[in-house]
Amino acid sequence: MHPLFSGRTLAIATKHKKEIVLAGKLEHSLGVVCKVPEQLDTDLLGTFTGEVERTLSPVEAAREKCKRAMQATGCDLAIASEGSFGAHPFIPFCQANEELLLLLDSKNDLEIVATEISVETNFDGAEIKSLTELEEFSVRTGFPSHAVIMRPVKDAPYEILKGIDTKHKLESAFEKMMQTYTSVYVETDMRAMHNPTRQRTIAKALDKLLDLINYQCPECAAPGFGVVKAVEGLLCENCGTPTRSIQSIIRKCRKCEFERVEPNPFGKKYEDPMYCDICNP
Repeated sequence: MHPLFSGRTLAIATKHKKEIVLAGKLEHSLGVVCKVPEQLDTDLLGTFTGEVERTLSPVEAAREKCKRAMQATGCDLAIASEGSFGAHPFIPFCQANEELLLLLDSKNDLEIVATEISVETNFDGAEIKSLTELEEFSVRTGFPSHAVIMRPVKDAPYEILKGIDTKHKLESAFEKMMQTYTSVYVETDMRAMHNPTRQRTIAKALDKLLDLINYQCPECAAPGFGVVKAVEGLLCENCGTPTRSIQSIIRKCRKCEFERVEPNPFGKKYEDPMYCDICNP
């Protein structure tokens, strides 16, 4: 239970059943009662399949989802997530799923954000010309526990079939579309209710958010005293030259703007020479 949130109603801004991942732990950890607004269409802010272009950043989109959920429910507390898929920002040739969770509390003028980047994703897509290729794609992407999407060509904004989650639906859709086209484009359905792997990443982001809520600002005691910047420059143990490893982190309160510099979060005072550009060029 959390004294700031206990007993309040929290709106989960979702169209894609994210409450199955979020509601139980939020209610247990914060003491809130979760509510999902009826007929909230978060797809109006953008879709993975491109029919509606995404024009907002992940933070902006999550914030807007929360505001719309508040308006729809009359709540002054809401949570929303925003997922992104593509190349990992640091690991070459690796696909990643980044999940952002944003808790918005209009009563206390608070906004708390947590993110999780995971390489555990089935994010994929391929041009398919035969049932054999279709079978190979479905096996490697975790079908049917993970649904797929089918359309005539990549990024086509028409004839999009979503939520295909049985072999019969998959083969029937393929055979019907192949009557018109010489190939089809099949991709993973990344909507939360059709992607258990993504659900696990959202759950990890929630764990981070809950940890952050419990980290209070030393100045105003508001929750969410989080890391906003990592500062490079940890000295090499051998030559004393600043390396690209983290020397310190900066935490900042989103409520009162108080900042504090903290040392390397892993307790390291010096870096191993193997990570030094001078000792190991």
